Order: sequence, then structure tokens, then C-alpha cells
Amino acid sequence: MNKTVTLQNGIEMPLLGLGIYAPGTLDEVSNAVAYALAAGYRMIDTASIYKNEEEVGKGILKSGIDRKEIFITSKVYNDEQGYEETFKAFDRSLNRLQTDYLDLYLIHWPVREHREATWKALEKLYTEGRVRAIGVSNYYEPHLEELQTYAEIMPMVNQFEFNPFLFLPDLLTYCKNLGIQPEGYAPLVRGKAEDNEVLNAVAQRCGKSTYQVLIRWSMQHGVVTIPKSVKKDRIEQNFDVWDFEISEEDMHLLNSFETQIRVAEDPMSYL
Repeated sequence: MNKTVTLQNGIEMPLLGLGIYAPGTLDEVSNAVAYALAAGYRMIDTASIYKNEEEVGKGILKSGIDRKEIFITSKVYNDEQGYEETFKAFDRSLNRLQTDYLDLYLIHWPVREHREATWKALEKLYTEGRVRAIGVSNYYEPHLEELQTYAEIMPMVNQFEFNPFLFLPDLLTYCKNLGIQPEGYAPLVRGKAEDNEVLNAVAQRCGKSTYQVLIRWSMQHGVVTIPKSVKKDRIEQNFDVWDFEISEEDMHLLNSFETQIRVAEDPMSYL
């Protein structure tokens, strides 16, 4: 399995990265970023609403790894959206991250009254070369259909909640047909599914943990995957997923769960 995917504009994006969604205690996030980069990760996913961009920036500096080797994603949150407001939010994120560009900038949620203006702002940031790729987050088919009516540049990435308990094959196909790279968050279902018998049986057959199987399942769907953790051992385990493959039969089993578990809001509430 390739460790990167190629976005529609030719940019290489790591297939597996570290997500961090909480501010954490003192130095917890900066240490987690440093642990991840030492373990081999080259992508860090954050957002302004997570209130940890400063710590992410510190962790990158602490790692000693050249900025150009690291793919950094951040997002403009709901109360920052709008055309001019997005530029200000982008600058604040850059300052907190101690960088002069982002690799990927996303609209965090499709806020109805702002999504067109916010997307136009992202297009401008992209054409000015301030960000290497732009995209959306939590956009389902209706949001993407609407976006096509005003976008001059299509999103390179769509990040949404994705795991066997929230399997969205139609959305995957829709994104891929538009040349949009799917990216999945909450691949570990925030620990809510570790007792599932089918998942545990697949993990035993693979000789891996349930968390490693969940990450690998997402990756085998061609989805960029960002498990979240601040613990050193878990961060390392989550990256140890390159030496096995889930069989076609077991992929089918994991694709077939009827129970849905959602850990974030339903994007359809933003129509």
C-alpha cells in the first residue's frame, strides 16, 4: 500500500496522519506531535476550534523535522466563516502554528449562510499560493451538489466521520467521481466499538488490535485516515498498520455492520 495519495492538483498527501481534537494539559499536545513525527507520521490535523494550534506548532519545532516534510491541515470554524473573516481566521492559524503556509485548509462545517463566501475565500488563498490544497469537512452529497454551482475550483479533500459503524460507500463514490480525496476522522469510534464481536474476531485473525484493524480498514478503502491520540504508545501502535492486510472476506464483514455509531454532529443538519 502506498503511504501517500495524490490530490487532483498533484500534491502528495500522506494516507495516515495524527489527529488532535482537544487542547490537552500543558505540553500534552506538543509532546504528542513530537512523538508522532518521531514514529514516522508526516501529517498533523488540527483546527482553530481545537484550541491547540500553538501546541502543534511547538511540537513541530520540537521534533527537529523540516517543515517542508510535514503536511499540516487546519480548518476554519463556524463562527469564523464568511469572506473577509476567513482570511483573518487563516492568518490567526498561521501565527499560532508558526508557519507561513498550510498544506491543507478546510471549511470545518457547511454553515448555510456562509459556505459560498467561505469557499470563495479558500479559492483566493489557494490561487495566491498561501495554501497548497483546499477542501471541505463534513460535506455530504447535497452540500457538494450545491458547491458545484459556485465553485471555480473543486475541493481537493472532503473530511468526514468514517468507520465501519458509519460506512458511507455512496459518499465515497460521489467524492471519487468528482476527483475529491476522502479523508476519514473518528476511525476508532472514540473507543465505543472495541467490544464488538465481529471486530474482535477480525483483529484476532489479523494478529492486530481492534484499533489497528479499524485504521487499516479505512486505509484499504482509499481513505486518508487520522486517528486521534496524545498517548505515545497509542500513537506508535496506530502507525503500525503497514505490515498486514485485511482479507476481502473480512472487509465485507466490516462493511456490513447495521448499527450506526456517530460521535460528531450529523452534517445533514446543516442543509
